[in-house]
Amino acid sequence: MARSKVAILRTTPATVLADYHRLLNLAGYQDVIAKDADTALKVNISWHFFYPGSSTTPWQLEGVIRALKADGYDPKLIHACHNRTVVIDAHLGERENKQINVVEAHGLRNVHLYEGDEEWINIREAVGDLTKKFLCLNEVYPKGFMIPRRFIGENIIHLPTVKTHVFTTTTGAMKNAFGGLLNEHRHWTHPVIHETLVDLLMIQKKIHRGVFAVMDGTFAGDGPGPRCMVPHTKNVILASADQVAIDAVAAKLMGMDPLSIKFIRLAHDLGLGCGDPREIEIVGDEDAARENWHFTGPFRKMTFASRMQHQIYWGPLKKPIEWSLKTVLAPWAYIASVVYHDSFWYPMKAKRMMHDVLAGPWGRLFRHWEHVKADDKGYANIPDGGHELQLTGMKALSRSLGILATCVREAPEVSSRRRHKAAAHTSGH
Repeated sequence: MARSKVAILRTTPATVLADYHRLLNLAGYQDVIAKDADTALKVNISWHFFYPGSSTTPWQLEGVIRALKADGYDPKLIHACHNRTVVIDAHLGERENKQINVVEAHGLRNVHLYEGDEEWINIREAVGDLTKKFLCLNEVYPKGFMIPRRFIGENIIHLPTVKTHVFTTTTGAMKNAFGGLLNEHRHWTHPVIHETLVDLLMIQKKIHRGVFAVMDGTFAGDGPGPRCMVPHTKNVILASADQVAIDAVAAKLMGMDPLSIKFIRLAHDLGLGCGDPREIEIVGDEDAARENWHFTGPFRKMTFASRMQHQIYWGPLKKPIEWSLKTVLAPWAYIASVVYHDSFWYPMKAKRMMHDVLAGPWGRLFRHWEHVKADDKGYANIPDGGHELQLTGMKALSRSLGILATCVREAPEVSSRRRHKAAAHTSGH
């Protein structure tokens, strides 16, 4: 049996597009991603505001699209793919993270899974007897749950970043499937989040034509991720067809033992991928793969919000409070999250936390993204200074009020009641 392979390269803005093309081919993506099937580029938006290391970078998306086109993939069969969460505005996120700029420049379809005529089907119809192997999802969703029909037979390329996470220690390729494959009650899985990620990987292997991951570590996030992190410039990019292996290598780079992380260990033990770095073939820059960034991880300096989440899902507040998250009372949690992250933390702290990395080459590239011109290799001429981020400080605080209203209006517990009332009114006439 062939060893799992992870490709890793060091990169710079001047060479990043050529480096992404080389990276994908080092990882053997053309053996996995069929050219005659639709390919979904699963964009990651962990925060609708821009924050280094939190979400898919525009050069990551640009590099992958250019590689696909250069290698003969039909742009008509490629689309960007977004999920929705109650506390994350995907439309704002794709604008603030400058992902929509890339999608539109290449004329690709831009699919928001929760909108339009997207059809969803029950997981039992989609995967059949595979549900009998689930570790936890049958208990979380006794009636099953819905997944997008379009995923069946599609390729999927995940576009995560290298970062920590307050629920799963790290987050990457496996976690990137979370939003797309689970409906808006995905928070029900938080108490069993590690088992959930393993079940989702089983599903992906069943429904997708090919599964691949391309991870950006030009920025990387340490601390209580995936939002309120300490951003670092790390200048590496990774790719693999093994979702477990790429997450393991990323965890090792951050200074963690991959097999001590529960979702990686579970997936490794079930044969869903390789989580042991000693058994993973590294191609590209082997010296880069040996780096240890000595990240402190997500648990040493947790935010108030993350401490409370841990108390509710795994601590003493579980019995008195967690039940409310499965009732019409659940919007209190969405409101609390938006108020803390969007109305307090980002306006008050983000600008200071981002300052150093935004002054560096990747920060300057991001700030000047709409105006820089790429050559065949990357972005050789990035201006100094200018073009500061607009949506920070008081402007972010003001925008957060609109996000708060949207999250209440779109909360599944509220929207479902609204649909039931509308249906009752219609039937009454």
